[in-house]
Amino acid sequence: ASQAMLASLALLLGLPLALAAEPPTCAPLIPVTLNNDTISGILGQWVYIAGASKYGPHQVELKTVKHAVFSFSPGSHEDELNVTETMRVNETCITKNTSNIHIFRHNSTLVHVDDQVSSTAQLIQSDKDLFILKHLNNNFPGLSLSARTPNVSKEQLEEFKAHLHCLGFGEEEIFYTSKKVQTPPRSSPSPAPTPQGDAQTCQPPRVSSVMTQTSQGAFST
Repeated sequence: ASQAMLASLALLLGLPLALAAEPPTCAPLIPVTLNNDTISGILGQWVYIAGASKYGPHQVELKTVKHAVFSFSPGSHEDELNVTETMRVNETCITKNTSNIHIFRHNSTLVHVDDQVSSTAQLIQSDKDLFILKHLNNNFPGLSLSARTPNVSKEQLEEFKAHLHCLGFGEEEIFYTSKKVQTPPRSSPSPAPTPQGDAQTCQPPRVSSVMTQTSQGAFST
């Protein structure tokens, strides 16, 4: 009986430590309600920052993306957005402007259609300057983070990582774009434009606005 009492006492003494070691309760990922206001709020350019997926083929893709910028503009039909993407996959720059986003308001989902291949995601409530997508790939969780600028605050990044940890991702499963594309500190002088452009971010060389408007129409530097 004394041994049983000691065992029970040890269990009770160890219980507070065990409870303290448990992770905090995970907040649910709440999708953004898609309406005219929220849809107009995502128009424009976004910079891809990081992503994670339990789906094997997507993990391979995430490892190779070193930089990516995408922008949304109104499509030719209601609840449709045109997508323009520029990315650096390893050392190769790729630009696409042939894909679309179809918006389904009744269940707050976005369906990206690219060359007859579709993928579904939900935009998650967060800071207005963040674009967090929960990717719906059968039973394989996935989450990606984009922002209006190449830099995000420590708090914003920690929020994203907390969501990932609640989905069962470890730090080693999070893939970030190259740190070379981050905006330099304000104290650092900006390098002079060169004819070669920026190989890290796939940006074309800067030219005068007059040349730009006359030779490429609406393209702006």
